[in-house]
Amino acid sequence: MRAETERLTLRPLEQRDRADLERIMGDEQVRRFFPTRASSEDVDRFLNRVWQEEADYGFCFGAAEWKANGRLAGIIGMARFDEPLRAATGAEVEIGWQLDPAFWGQGVAPEGAQAWLDYGWRELGLREVVAITAVPNRPSQRVMEKLGMVRDEARDFDHPRVPEGHALRRHVLYRIGNPLV
Repeated sequence: MRAETERLTLRPLEQRDRADLERIMGDEQVRRFFPTRASSEDVDRFLNRVWQEEADYGFCFGAAEWKANGRLAGIIGMARFDEPLRAATGAEVEIGWQLDPAFWGQGVAPEGAQAWLDYGWRELGLREVVAITAVPNRPSQRVMEKLGMVRDEARDFDHPRVPEGHALRRHVLYRIGNPLV
């Protein structure tokens, strides 16, 4: 997807974003609600997944670039769940974000995510999108609520890739339906 919002250019991730992604996804603060910080190898796997899903489905997580200076603010986008997460959530497509802390508290996540939802409704014809996060991640849950997403407590789940007993294993699920259908 390529789109512009008031302050962001949303575009596919490119090789030139790799160093910034490694910095953002490797940041302890950014990843405090993930079981681990992303290693260089994790970033490579992430980029390969993104590029493969773009080729297969036409969309995946993308770059959120700050228009004023071209700086990578982070990643925002949607992706199809793989089988373990489809089974755990009962959903097909998620929306998510990871932002450089310099862009926190400025409405960047909801601004970019709303553009992605609009794209999902209009261009992809999605009927529903979900968002998931670890139970203690209230900042992301607030973004979900700002987007009009509603928590589906009956679908809260133990993340299949987070080890048993880990404090971040339990996840919440928020839903939003396509208002155009």
